[in-house]
Amino acid sequence: MKRILWLIAFMLVQLPNIAQANSLPVDAFASLPDVSFVTLSPDGTKIASLIRIRSDKVDGQILGIRDINTNKDIFPVQTDNQKFVILSLTWANNDIVLIKAKYPAIRRGVPTTETRLMKYSLSDDKISSVFSKRTFSRFQFVPQIQSSIVDYLDNDPDHILMSISGLSSQSQYESVIQVSLKSGGVKLKQYAEKYIEDWITDRQHQVRIGIYRDDTNYRIYEQPQANGDMRLLWEFEIFDENAIWPIGFDHDPNILYVNAYHQGLKAIFKVNLTDPDLTKELVYQNEHYDVEGQLIYSTLKQKVIGIDTNIEGEFLFWDQDYIKLNNGLNQVLLESHNVINQLSDDERRYLVYSTGPIESGTYFYGDRDKGELYPIAYRYSQLPPEVLSRPKKVNYNARDGLAIEAFLTTPKNTEAKHLPTIIFPHGGPISYDSTSFDYWAQFFANRGYAVLQMNFRGSAGYGYQFMTSGLKNWGLEMQNDVEDGAHWLIEQGIADPKRMCIVGASYGGYAALMGVAKTPDLYRCAISVAGVTDLEYLVKSSRGYDNSKIVKKQIGDDYDDLYQRSPISKAANIKVPVLLIHGTKDRVVGARHSEEMYDTLNDLHKSVKYVELENGDHYLSNNKHRLTTFIEIERFLAANLGVK
Repeated sequence: MKRILWLIAFMLVQLPNIAQANSLPVDAFASLPDVSFVTLSPDGTKIASLIRIRSDKVDGQILGIRDINTNKDIFPVQTDNQKFVILSLTWANNDIVLIKAKYPAIRRGVPTTETRLMKYSLSDDKISSVFSKRTFSRFQFVPQIQSSIVDYLDNDPDHILMSISGLSSQSQYESVIQVSLKSGGVKLKQYAEKYIEDWITDRQHQVRIGIYRDDTNYRIYEQPQANGDMRLLWEFEIFDENAIWPIGFDHDPNILYVNAYHQGLKAIFKVNLTDPDLTKELVYQNEHYDVEGQLIYSTLKQKVIGIDTNIEGEFLFWDQDYIKLNNGLNQVLLESHNVINQLSDDERRYLVYSTGPIESGTYFYGDRDKGELYPIAYRYSQLPPEVLSRPKKVNYNARDGLAIEAFLTTPKNTEAKHLPTIIFPHGGPISYDSTSFDYWAQFFANRGYAVLQMNFRGSAGYGYQFMTSGLKNWGLEMQNDVEDGAHWLIEQGIADPKRMCIVGASYGGYAALMGVAKTPDLYRCAISVAGVTDLEYLVKSSRGYDNSKIVKKQIGDDYDDLYQRSPISKAANIKVPVLLIHGTKDRVVGARHSEEMYDTLNDLHKSVKYVELENGDHYLSNNKHRLTTFIEIERFLAANLGVK
């Protein structure tokens, strides 16, 4: 296979010496991806991507655009991920790249995350907002979210449809506007309707579906065209088993695909909207896991050709042309999940993202006419398969008999016996871990630790009962599931019971602190990155946001009980060293959680260290913050588990 490393060549990154795999530098794992958001222009002749750059003066990311025909590059936009963070890149047409970005702000005393949509024009060599300077003069207020694209209008490349608040009499709700990519002017297409927070268009670009939410109540409405008479399709409460979520239309404007539960697991259905009974026809299910994902639609063939599922990057095609293409990729790119994430308009050129348990991510460019497939960039250039540890799926039973699926990663070329161990519960908590590449787990394994990641009850992916068993369960059976995983690992002889630390971020940080508070003799240390420490404060601080009742339904609203299920209330029980790390501009879990936990532990003369990441967000989006976090973690683990 011919290797054309277009994008990676810009960074002049050298692959590591395989013989030194056991001593990889921290930044091999802790750095932002070398390349991300790789996207193909509609005509298949240009590739845009976000590229990490590093030098003595700069450590950030830059927008790179390569012309495939001329092999010329331009780099028009740069960020250090402090003032703003780029969230995505998308081609609007063959000339304009859309750049979605976020930054922290405060509105009326409430911390917020603001988003904006910028455009870069190749022909003008200029970056600007998609909106003109006069756009918001007719709005009731300047919207917080200015990046929600509803439809790219493949039949009209000079415009896009966006949803936005601040316009019309129902200004706090979402209207749909048509935005000119040339002038920045806007035209109202769909009036805002009370409580409707999202809109979906059909393949003819009519605004058809409105998603209504009033506190925890959802309704799905349908209309024949924008501003038409709306009829109720379905109504349900958040976290209900009868929830039906629209995911998009087929070319036939009466065929709507939806995600709903089937035999206790989420599956994909289609519904004919002319059917008075709205009968759901099963399209795809998995016998063991929830299926969610996005439709794969062929504009060329004018039909849905498959589904991009959430299961290990699994693609399901039912069009023979794409079944053949997908099978061919899987025969060439073995032992990886290969995602065709973009096709040119004529569907002859395409991009593939290949990843897997020991594949940190490679982007390929394919040409169907020439029968060629070229690797163009490595997501983590210093982490080829040869240096990574292969995780394996394991299972254990919680103390009440519930089966828990988990993933064990052990140091490469090391017997999995009596190892220093990291118990590593995921964030969310309605999320999940898998055997997919995880730079945290790989870092720990490279440093000589066994790593156990468990999908405790309340995790996503295992059906309705498993997910809802985690509601209002923080610190209870959810916590027991984590603890039971630690005991199981000791019983298997894999973990050294005298060298075990619990580590987590976000909800995982909460679980880490609760672990050493509830079972003070089980672990030798705890690390919480952006972790929740006070459930009472978490729920009360959601009052300024429109999802406050959803938060209460998920976590609870008995404040005395919430406080008792908080690490900060049990700080006196903690007997082992604690490391707290938090960004000051975290808009998901405020830094106050770690600040007050540190003060409490410090007042009790406990062993605690707090690392504050100035202007840091919840996701370690800044490279310096990520590197600082991993360096501090490495030092802390070495000091407390005795691994050099």
